[in-house]
Amino acid sequence: MAERQKILASVETDFPRWYQDVLEKAELADNGPVRGTMVIRPYAYAMWERMQSEVDARIKATGAENVYLPLFIPQSYLEREAEHVEGFSPELAVVTHAGGKELAEPVVVRPTSETVFGELMSKWIQSHRDLPMLLNQWANVVRWEMRPRLFLRTSEFLWQEGHTAHATREDAAAYATRIHLEVYRDFLENVLAIPVLPGFKSPSERFAGAINTMTCEAMMGDGKALQMATSHELGQNFATAFDITYTDSDGKVQTTWTTSWGSSTRMMGGLIMSHGDDSGLRIPPRIAPHQVVVIAVKDDDRTVEAARRIVTDLAAAGVRAKLDARVTPGFGRRATEWELKGVPLRLEVGPRDLDAAQVTCARRDTAGKSTLALSDLVSTIPPMLDRMQDEMLANARRRVAERTTRVSTIGEAREAAQTGFAVIDWAALGEAGEKELNKDAVTVRCLQTRDGQLPDPLKPQQDLVAVVARAY
Repeated sequence: MAERQKILASVETDFPRWYQDVLEKAELADNGPVRGTMVIRPYAYAMWERMQSEVDARIKATGAENVYLPLFIPQSYLEREAEHVEGFSPELAVVTHAGGKELAEPVVVRPTSETVFGELMSKWIQSHRDLPMLLNQWANVVRWEMRPRLFLRTSEFLWQEGHTAHATREDAAAYATRIHLEVYRDFLENVLAIPVLPGFKSPSERFAGAINTMTCEAMMGDGKALQMATSHELGQNFATAFDITYTDSDGKVQTTWTTSWGSSTRMMGGLIMSHGDDSGLRIPPRIAPHQVVVIAVKDDDRTVEAARRIVTDLAAAGVRAKLDARVTPGFGRRATEWELKGVPLRLEVGPRDLDAAQVTCARRDTAGKSTLALSDLVSTIPPMLDRMQDEMLANARRRVAERTTRVSTIGEAREAAQTGFAVIDWAALGEAGEKELNKDAVTVRCLQTRDGQLPDPLKPQQDLVAVVARAY
């Protein structure tokens, strides 16, 4: 532990420094050459690829198809939806010159693609037979960030953004809700092992131009909130601005109802801050690039060959296993390195272990060690990984429960938000109380039903509670 404390700041006493140390020492990301930009290193990008794969499969299961749209957007597109451009104007990166000449019309580096999707949907949708149109793209976006923090807020980041058009408000609301619960909440909880609070954003926190924004809010290790994904009902605002209409079965021209929804590399920051400890990352098995690392304690042929055989057998059983047979650095340094990177299981193989027909198994989530028979590895490792996944989610849920306080006054909400979440009746807080909390950097993270569920977007409910917290 003394060696680790020299590597990382304390997660308990200096969380911001600890986060930066983990990014550096676990070789996850670095600053790009332009302020606010980010370099994602191979180990972190492997996790992002797994995130993409898992989220993409869930999106496609809802019927959406992937497309790709241009990086550059004519400035006039954004100006056609006034509320939208007003919401993004401080963050826009605008290109005024190209090819050595001043452009006739400036172009914006996409902060999001609502306006381009709107223009194209207007072209592609003619009849009710074209609806619903369900599209998604994986891309990079640029939102000029004044206070950048790797993975959490950078001027350029990676994400997916979905855009859909529907014949009715009911269909649009149902689809946006399905994305929110069956794609985002399911992925965050069952793959990243991060429990989330699904709810509506307050009117002041809604996405620019939306009539309703749904959010998945998570609690980080220091008690602050992080918005992990959002799903928006755009009503007919964008459809009206971009003339996204269709001819119904009676031959009448109708305006569509649209949605948009997205998740980004911010999920990487949430993964780090939700599960990390003083030893570094702790990665849930389902998202880990390497679920098991097999370390050859000695570099003699017998030990290395046995370690390689274990990796082959585990891989055949569907386990993502990696061999570490490096001669240098020494075994202790290598073990610390994999612990820092959060690999769920380490199997340590040495000559004495082989003589005893066993290996030493180290669990990253509990820091415990045990011995496992060589003959039992293929049958014991997969269920062990499943237990780890379940226990990490259960422990994270316990933390949220322990650090969430039911309050009745604005003062109590302000105090409770210094260490976790506060829950207060929305009727008692209201927009005036929300502004009071904002003065102390406390925000309404979401509005929920009293039993912690997502409200019905089609049935306005008065008896809601507000979850308030400090946030990233």
